[in-house]
Formats: sequence, C-alpha cells, structure tokens
Amino acid sequence: MIWNETTECMSRDQMHHIQTQRLKETVSRVYQNVEFYRKKMQAMGIEPGDIKDADDIVKLPFTVKKDLRDNYPYGLLSAHRSEIVRLHASSGTTGKPIVIGLTRKDVNIFAEIVARAICSAGGTRDDIVQVAYGYGLFTGGLGLHYGAENLGATVVPISGGNTAKQMTLMQDFGATILACTPSYAAHIAESLHAAGVDTEKLPLRIGIFGAEPWSEEMRHRIEEGLHIEAHDIYGLSEVMGPGVACSCSMHDGLHIAEDHFMPEVIDPDTLEPVKDGTMGELVFTTITKEGMPLLRYRTRDLSSLTHEKCECGRTNVRMSKIMARSDDMLIIRGVNVFPSQVESVLMNIPEATTNYMLIVDRKGTMDTLEIQLELNEEYMSDEISEINRVRNNIKQKVESVLGISVIINPVERKTIERSEGKARRVIDRRKI
Repeated sequence: MIWNETTECMSRDQMHHIQTQRLKETVSRVYQNVEFYRKKMQAMGIEPGDIKDADDIVKLPFTVKKDLRDNYPYGLLSAHRSEIVRLHASSGTTGKPIVIGLTRKDVNIFAEIVARAICSAGGTRDDIVQVAYGYGLFTGGLGLHYGAENLGATVVPISGGNTAKQMTLMQDFGATILACTPSYAAHIAESLHAAGVDTEKLPLRIGIFGAEPWSEEMRHRIEEGLHIEAHDIYGLSEVMGPGVACSCSMHDGLHIAEDHFMPEVIDPDTLEPVKDGTMGELVFTTITKEGMPLLRYRTRDLSSLTHEKCECGRTNVRMSKIMARSDDMLIIRGVNVFPSQVESVLMNIPEATTNYMLIVDRKGTMDTLEIQLELNEEYMSDEISEINRVRNNIKQKVESVLGISVIINPVERKTIERSEGKARRVIDRRKI
C-alpha cells in the first residue's frame, strides 16, 4: 500500500521539476527573511537568481548545528513569530538547545510525511498505534501521533517510560503497531518475556523504530522478541522530525520524502557530492518548510543514496540505514571504532543480550575498550571455565572486526541501565 502515489511514484523528471521550483522559492524566502543566510550568500557572491535548477543546489552554503545554536532562539525563522504555531527543541545535553519553529503548513506537512512512513511500514487506518516516543519538545511523540491520526489509525499516546503500563495497555488495547526507539523496544520485549507474556499471541505486528543508530542484527533480535516486522524511521528535529524517510516491505533502504527534503551525500573531508552507492555524510535542504527552512544542513549521519526504483513501486530516492554518525566515532589507539560495529557483532552471538555498554578509558598512555554485556540466562554459569569460554569467544569475534584488543566483561542481569528513550551505549572516561 502506498499513501500518496502521486508523489511517491512519480518519474525522476517530474520530481526534478518539482524540486527545482520549490528550491528556487525556498532560496528566495531565506534570502529575503533570514539575515544569516542573506549574509552567507552575499559573502559567496550568490543571489537567488543564480539558482535556476535543482542541480544548482551545490552552489548554496552549508548549514551546521553550530549555526542553529548561534542563532538561538529565533534567528533562523523565515516566518513572522505570529505565524509559528509550534516550537520544538533538540534533546541536546550541552549548550543551548536547537529551536525549531513550525507554521500551520509545516505541521500539516509533518503529519503527511509521517502518514507516508507508517503506510510504508505496512500500517493502515485499521491499526492501533502505541506511541512510546517521548512527547514534548522532542519531535518523536507528536510526530508519530499526528501522522497516525492523519492516516486514520487509532493512537495510544502513552509517551515513553512506565514500562509496566506500556505492557498492560499493549495487551488491553490490542496495539498492532509500536513506535519507539529500538533500544526501548528491546527493553519492552525483555520485560514482556520476564512477565511471562507470550508475545506471539499479541496483536502487535509492526514496529516503527528510530531516533538512534541500530544495526540490522538488532532489528532481527527485536523482531524475534516481539514477533513483529520492524521498520526503520529516520528524521531529525532540525529538518522536521521523524518521517523524513522510512523503510518499506523490501527493507532495502529508506524512502526519502524528497518532494519536501532534497538529499545529498558528500565527502565530509572535501565537501564534494559523491556518487550513488558511496558512503558519506548525509545533507538535507528543506524545500517546503516555512517556519525554519535549512539550506544544505550537514546531519553528520553516514549514509549512501540510490535513485533506482524500489520493488515496492516507489521511485523516491532511498538512503541506506544509518549505522553511525561521524561524531559518534571513537578513535581508540589510532583505529576508528563505531558503536554500531560492536552491536552488529554482539547481536550475532547467541550468548549476548541486547544490553551492552562500551567503556573507553586510558591506562597511562594506552587507550582501553571494555565491553560490558549481559548474557542470556541459558548461558549463565557458575563454572569459571564456561564463563571464560563465552568471554573468549566474544572477544575473538569482536577483535576480528575492530582490529584492536578489547576487554569483555560479562555482568549480572539487570546491571546495565535500561533505556526508555535514546540509549546511552558509550562512556568515555578519557580526558581528551
């Protein structure tokens, strides 16, 4: 099922034409209304009239997260404050938050793209959607809420946390779709099994998970634990929120709502665009947003693009699953390490649960990487030899992928803190 066949299945020429018109309008809008962009374009010798085609996007300046913080709270608004009907803010823990202003048109577009995403994941108006993303300044909860209502589905706006109540309402209300972070979905699955609930008998059939990088191996673990089909939804508050892209039944990348968000992938070092299929940094330009349009926003997410038509029938460009962010990268003894690499290995090891933590430290001049993880109960043993066998097996497999030595530390069940929102997977104790 396709929610909006006109825009999700149009030809590449049609999409290019729409993107050209909307990009030109957006560039004119920010040049006239946003001093930050006007000065930046003038410094580059660019005027709105220089943008004649969607391909001219490469002439425009980049925007980075610091630009949003420097213009806190309203400096990047291109609509009058009285036209802003909703404010969201990033969940950043350092410095000033990033403020996002939406007009009524923006809110309607937000609901439209999330409805597309839910439909892409197999959702229909007959579904009951349990929204366990956080509500409030974070875009996740309200984004999925409005999108599900736009689809015509029934919404259970429970928000994040209170896992016991999540489980009760999931059973009592007969939720068929669960929307939350993947780490919280794994925690809910674990809690249901601990409570003796047969998840195979639940009406739950679809999971829509995002807001943090997660591996394909984690997806399979969650699918097995909840007996569902799990989908990846992508978004970021600065661009709009969840629904910028979502996977379909093919699970071969995420379809981008490119009639609203023009994607690029660039080499993060040269800042030049790369070819389809090449991994690089994902960049978005919003081309319909009124409240706070962004030109070439550098997401720091690492992905690749493909413009080939999907077997599901959609022609919209697809992005590969976000496995890492460039600013999540750890440099340990000169080696680049992404937490998602470790997760991919752990989720292929039957002894390991979905609960793990990476602890980076420095002993003298040497960096160390300790992996704390909880083991499945059937592999827990009082025999030191058995624990050592499991530890050595995991150590060998992780080290073969990372190329550096690691410390494997199996810990007692319930030792690692469970996440009810975005998971914290890394503790870096180095003074760097």
